[in-house]
Amino acid sequence: MPDSAYVITGPTSGFGRRTALELAGHGTVVLVGRDAAKLDEVRGSIEGRGGEAVSVVCDLSDLTSVRRAAAQIIELGLPIAGVLNNAGIFPTRPGTNALGWDLAYATNHIGPFVFTETLAPHLEDGTQVVFIVSAVEDPERKAATMSGFRGARYISAEASARGEWVPGGSKLPGADAYATSKQGNLATVLAFARETPRLRFNAIEPGFAPGTNLGRDASLLLRLLSKYVLSPVAPLIKYWTNPGTAARVITRILTSESDATGVYYDEKGRPMRGSAQVHDPAFPARVVAETRALLKTIPA
Repeated sequence: MPDSAYVITGPTSGFGRRTALELAGHGTVVLVGRDAAKLDEVRGSIEGRGGEAVSVVCDLSDLTSVRRAAAQIIELGLPIAGVLNNAGIFPTRPGTNALGWDLAYATNHIGPFVFTETLAPHLEDGTQVVFIVSAVEDPERKAATMSGFRGARYISAEASARGEWVPGGSKLPGADAYATSKQGNLATVLAFARETPRLRFNAIEPGFAPGTNLGRDASLLLRLLSKYVLSPVAPLIKYWTNPGTAARVITRILTSESDATGVYYDEKGRPMRGSAQVHDPAFPARVVAETRALLKTIPA
């Protein structure tokens, strides 16, 4: 058995799938996702190449499922060296989970938050915990504003769960929910890095990647154009990438032995800054406190 294990959410497509295959060269890969058949297909690919993998079914929008999955992983007793919170959705139509919470916010922020907090006490000192985030949270990010985003629109964790955002946001369907939920990921990283210095918490903006499953709601023509025409040349364009390139960057950071924590990396693995709001230490602390307060209203 390899000396290390790596946990990855959302490993069945896009960045996640390619990263899971890359990680297989570094240790056992714990594949965490909603679809058991798709998880088994990725596990089979890893094992077919001589690697080791374990499948754990988890719906990140469902807190019971998240806690159950984390408990299963803990029970495996594997020497976890890294956790990658990669799974995310960008729904273009409003939706809610079983609690009536906004589906994007619940899946992208609340689920990974609970997953990480449940695992954290059982992780060895120095374990790397990485969140895949998005620079669209920054209202000053020119590439994002040109695409129609208007930055994160955070009011409070409770308001976000209700699908309520600061007025005057994007006209793109789902953009405010997505940007705000991804800002929640970055805020979590920055706050957790200060709270728990024995672990390493870092964030990665992997770059815009045409053809990933994040755009699953787009038209068939646009999806085909993105995957077969734009994706191959994406790494040549500023801020763009493709799953293979991103997977190598993500794997390099996740498996790094550097002591760096609280760092936000760009698509090339270089430190970058997020919005002014998220880099005010009081804001990440507030997001984490409000998220915990919201969770206390739900029976464990």
